[in-house]
Amino acid sequence: MAERTFRQRLQDGETTIGTFQIIDSPMVSEIVGLSGMDFTIIDQEHGPLTAESSVGMCAAAAQGGAAPIVRVRENTEGEIQRALDVGAAGVEIPQIETREDAEAAVEHARFSPLGGRGLSPYTRAAGYNGGPDYTDTQNEEVTVIVHIEGERGVENLDEIMAVEGIDVLFLGPYDMSQSIGIPGQVRHERVEELMDEVCERAGEAGKIVGTFADDPEMARRWIDVGAQYIALLEDAPILMDALADRREAIVDSE
Repeated sequence: MAERTFRQRLQDGETTIGTFQIIDSPMVSEIVGLSGMDFTIIDQEHGPLTAESSVGMCAAAAQGGAAPIVRVRENTEGEIQRALDVGAAGVEIPQIETREDAEAAVEHARFSPLGGRGLSPYTRAAGYNGGPDYTDTQNEEVTVIVHIEGERGVENLDEIMAVEGIDVLFLGPYDMSQSIGIPGQVRHERVEELMDEVCERAGEAGKIVGTFADDPEMARRWIDVGAQYIALLEDAPILMDALADRREAIVDSE
């Protein structure tokens, strides 16, 4: 039996755990996979990463066993097309607030007849030489993840969920907190109520939900209400905390 794609795993109901990556290093991408994480989100929106640096990171993540997901800077054709052309298994698209936003995201991420993604058979995603099944394979395997990050997105959730071609509704708790005037308070009851509402409505509609978690406790809280795609922290603070803990253990033992 052929190995299931990351998109198929989500569709089969699996809970997947990954992390955001802002360190510009293919080695980190590979380590994320070797650690057992299911995916790494190569963060072009809030990190220093580019299409050029993402090429090696996508290859290294896949080599280590993690699906490379690229978070683009904005919902535009060029941003999404480049992320997928360099070999990402999926794309995360920020600030989706309306049906029109969602439709644009799908249009940029899917090839015809599902969308209007620009086609070149000579990209890394195409194996540099395309083939008759390239566009169908990409449409079948690429994971499209849209960010619901504020009250407006929640208000328009039904219209967003009605758009075909979206795989995951990703709830951004930090932007959500900012949108309701309590920036950074991601465990505030008002933020959790909004996110609970989305999880409930998405579950009723048969849609997959994802979110970010600062720690395992926060991750389990959202898994318990149905989230399948959990981004646990980021590579930089994970590394920093691990080093600080080890130094503290040495100093305390003296």
